[in-house]
Amino acid sequence: MDVGRLKSVALFSKLQRDELARVARSIDEVEVPAGKELTREGDIGHEFFVIEDGSASVQQSGKEISVMGPGDFFGEIALLESPRRTATVVATTPMRLLVMHSRDFKAIEHDMPAVADRVRAAIYARLH
Repeated sequence: MDVGRLKSVALFSKLQRDELARVARSIDEVEVPAGKELTREGDIGHEFFVIEDGSASVQQSGKEISVMGPGDFFGEIALLESPRRTATVVATTPMRLLVMHSRDFKAIEHDMPAVADRVRAAIYARLH
């Protein structure tokens, strides 16, 4: 994972280069086809996603509530807890995503608590 690309993600933008390098080692890049269900409302979440390319529909109770595109992220609460997903997210085009599993975030929390605190603060700021 390229540190420069990661720096462009709002959630990670305030991290220093060495911190970004550590986070980058914990992120996978995946490509998914249009129509792929990325999260399902009610399921327990374990991953956080950043959209690099493509778009996705966000649905609650079967109704579209928003559309996301490059730079948007979702599933961030799964980094902090393991609550049930609040929405279903479906790829509406082919997508390239950055994915971090909650266990990798917990490892960063253990190794670099200050980094985890900054990411956590950014997540809470976005939620409120």
